[in-house]
Amino acid sequence: MFTTLEVSAEGAIGSLWLNRPERLNALSITALEELAAAARWFDTRQEVRVVIVGGRGRAFSAGADLDGFPALTDAGVREAADAGRLMADALETMKAVCIARIQGWCVGGGLVLAAACDLRVAADTARFSIPEVDLGIPLAWGGIPRLVREIGPALTRELVITCREFGAEEARDCGFLNRVVSADALDAEVENLAGQVASKPVYPVAATKAHVAAVTEQMVGTRHAWSDADGLIGGLLDPECGRAREAYIRARGR
Repeated sequence: MFTTLEVSAEGAIGSLWLNRPERLNALSITALEELAAAARWFDTRQEVRVVIVGGRGRAFSAGADLDGFPALTDAGVREAADAGRLMADALETMKAVCIARIQGWCVGGGLVLAAACDLRVAADTARFSIPEVDLGIPLAWGGIPRLVREIGPALTRELVITCREFGAEEARDCGFLNRVVSADALDAEVENLAGQVASKPVYPVAATKAHVAAVTEQMVGTRHAWSDADGLIGGLLDPECGRAREAYIRARGR
């Protein structure tokens, strides 16, 4: 059913693993489409109350896979640019409570994926960054409103504009993470949290999730993120942005 993911459900708890470890779980267009499809699949399974989202191998996700992005002259380029927004919306509106299990790198679009989850637990060795500006593109996929919602506007501006790396402790202290544990304890902590959520009555949990979503939508809504795809394409077309992107890729290659 899926080529870039491992998806399963055991009773009340489902698992959704990004499964491209050789690419540090970079998010290709196929992966984004499959993530949205997986969220809809879980919605058909009434017994699933919690879904754990993780990444196989050394990283949660290295972010968008630009190697697989279609040429700007291709007919489907805007649909491809919008695939990340549709993925994040699908995960965020999934009926089950979604828990991100984060280890290693959580970068750019991978961080947006984590922000679309309801709860987030990370290993103390996890590292975060949002390098889009260095790549000559704006943070898309509804990432800006989601970050403002979770960590506030001032820190969102700083982290997105400077592209600086930050660790799990800072991510927890600013409100992005619920819990930080040692790498050895990560699975046990996530499974314990999932069990706690799954043991609660469905109706008040669903009502709480919907209520929080309604309140935050009024404060910092993601409804206008449909235009993020156009901003992304604009960054890919801009000559200065292209030079910045090439410099960033060369530096990473060294």
